[in-house]
Amino acid sequence: MKTELWGSYKLSSSAECAKKEIEKLVPDLNQSISSLGAEIKGWKIDKNLLRIRIISTRLRAHEALLRLRSPIGKALGKEYHLGIRETRVDDYTLTFSLEKEPLGVVSIPFANVQIKGKEVRMSLKQLSREFLEKNYIDRMIKLVREKVAKQHYKGKKEYWELMWQSKQKSERWNKDPTEEMLKLGWLKQGPTKGKWFFYPQVASIMSAMEKIALEEVLEPLGFEEVIESHHVPLDIWLKTGHLKSIPGEIYYVSEPLTRKEQDWEDFTDMVKITHKVPEELFKKHLDTPKSGVCYAQCPIIYWSLQNRTIAEESLPIRVFEKRAVSNRYESGGRHGIERVDEFHRIEPVYIGTKSQLLELRERLIERYRHVFEDLLELEWRRAWVTPFYMSQAGEVYEGEGEKVEGTIDFEAWMPYRGDRENSEWLEFQNLSIVGERYIKVFNIKGQKSRLWSGCSGIGLERWTAAFLAQKTLDPENWPEGFKECLSKAPRGIKFL
Repeated sequence: MKTELWGSYKLSSSAECAKKEIEKLVPDLNQSISSLGAEIKGWKIDKNLLRIRIISTRLRAHEALLRLRSPIGKALGKEYHLGIRETRVDDYTLTFSLEKEPLGVVSIPFANVQIKGKEVRMSLKQLSREFLEKNYIDRMIKLVREKVAKQHYKGKKEYWELMWQSKQKSERWNKDPTEEMLKLGWLKQGPTKGKWFFYPQVASIMSAMEKIALEEVLEPLGFEEVIESHHVPLDIWLKTGHLKSIPGEIYYVSEPLTRKEQDWEDFTDMVKITHKVPEELFKKHLDTPKSGVCYAQCPIIYWSLQNRTIAEESLPIRVFEKRAVSNRYESGGRHGIERVDEFHRIEPVYIGTKSQLLELRERLIERYRHVFEDLLELEWRRAWVTPFYMSQAGEVYEGEGEKVEGTIDFEAWMPYRGDRENSEWLEFQNLSIVGERYIKVFNIKGQKSRLWSGCSGIGLERWTAAFLAQKTLDPENWPEGFKECLSKAPRGIKFL
């Protein structure tokens, strides 16, 4: 990589009197940075500005500019009582190579990016000291490389490797349970897109699924309940990476700028007169979003442990949250009750040593197997897949190495979608170990141990959809293990 800049030090007064001192100082300055591949290639004084040209093949040129600030300041201050008030980069050019040629145009904020073959020329102007010190330059270089890499792996299938598959079960029917429940009046599409109103019949089935998840999976393994807010501050999603990877899937929360009645008078007057929502006025009275609605419960659980040291006797931590409703903007991907914008899930989170989590993963798999095999009698399988955090970031996972960190998907055959071999199975459960990814981000420490973490979202709509797709809506076809929790659906509401 080659970096070249013209930078300037703004001095407390004119530096014309210090020209000879600066000329004598440059060789010493060059000696201090030459071992790092940097060199001062020119300089000039323009009233109270000392402008310097730096070229470097190792150390970033702007880092050399910042390093030289102190010796220059000392030399000019001691002899001429000149202080450095500001450090800036006026023009900056970075040239570096890519592994592959881009397949399309690449652009990023703050810079003009030109790419010829595998060679990148990135130009920037008028950069403050704050911009230079906050590592924006290296992030911009990384972003260009990520965008080019993404052009090449975009469209590649996510990694999927079968780990285990149950025996085939007899096919009871091949109808879409959502469509059938709509016909029976068990469901109603919600007042906004991607949401449902569940009448007593479906609500009772989902409640039974929740009871099974708690009593047959989480409680036997020592998980304890926590309760969190439905709203997640944006700075938490900055830490977890959600805002970098999937900002278009989040529902955001805007607070009113004020709650004073007189400030909202123009809005309420329009509502009273038109009986419509005046959208433009609405925007006028709302603040910029500073939080969003729960996407998954784990980020706030990690936040609750931020900068804390966990006592050894508390390891492994095993907690779950089941009250915050998850919201994800699915756009065109919605279907039935299994792919929605708003859904109900239980999220177990576990934190402990690597060996503790590997043991817990096996115990979780066994409890899930007990539920899916013995109680729900599903036809299902387990697969090693692209980890959810890589999938959300659009990264490619090759599945290399030992299966320690990563995600296991539990998938159910959905007869209405087609035959077992060619149709898409429903991912209705997952289980992940994410290593130190969030432990480091939230600075969570063990009293003695090095900590890992993981999570395993239990989606009640997904469990219900998989169960009904295979076992029908008729309780007579339901397995005895499930009927111990719910033997028949409630009568519900009769409409005329």
